[in-house]
Amino acid sequence: MKTVLTSGASGLLDLKISSKSFTSADGRTTEVLRDVTFNLAAGSFTCLIGPSGIGKTTTLRILMGLERDFEGWVNIGNGEKRIAAVFQEPRLLPWQTVEQNITLALPKGEQADDLTGLLTTLGLETITQRYPGELSLGMERRVALARAFAVKPSILFLDEPFVSLDEHTASRLRNQLLQLCEAHKVTVLMVTHNVREAAQMADRLLLMNGQPARVIAEVDVPLPRSQRTASAITPFIEEMSRRYPETIQS
Repeated sequence: MKTVLTSGASGLLDLKISSKSFTSADGRTTEVLRDVTFNLAAGSFTCLIGPSGIGKTTTLRILMGLERDFEGWVNIGNGEKRIAAVFQEPRLLPWQTVEQNITLALPKGEQADDLTGLLTTLGLETITQRYPGELSLGMERRVALARAFAVKPSILFLDEPFVSLDEHTASRLRNQLLQLCEAHKVTVLMVTHNVREAAQMADRLLLMNGQPARVIAEVDVPLPRSQRTASAITPFIEEMSRRYPETIQS
């Protein structure tokens, strides 16, 4: 298998995975993705939804260039595009302070940039000299988000960044993330199996299912984001659950 890059793009990011397979230790080959095609418009927030183990994270790894053994192509616009990612685990260096973890990926010429606004938005301005071992999981997740936005990304990939958090903490982080996305005009693709979370945050949902997996539907989320209260989006979620019961669980 091979990766083929193309220059013809209809969005900021265009993806076509014709096929992606894994070979097990005993030599058996299993095709996990087939004909996965979509694009991301500049400034959009898209959620990739599907059951656990369906291939969402593999798709994300292909987009990030961490998985190159596939048939298809990835195109990311023209000119310099910075990409950042936040994973399920914060992946902070325990021997570095919060500040050092945030500035870790910055080019040398940008390490002195003023990050006060970013730190304040995420509530980190008073803990910059602490170490990860002194933080709660929720605070660690904030540091991971700060590290991603510090590089001024054009595109942000999120792999279930709020998983295992209590709902109060997750809700607060979702709101902070949306605030940062709006301020920085970043294009977002977030992997999640939480349809309520996706419906509250995204402009569009990509529903993934099948063996091998593919995108079975693209659905625009109704209502302006400011009007998406829990009760307002419930009818939408219930309708999606009826239409795609094997993909969405409300």
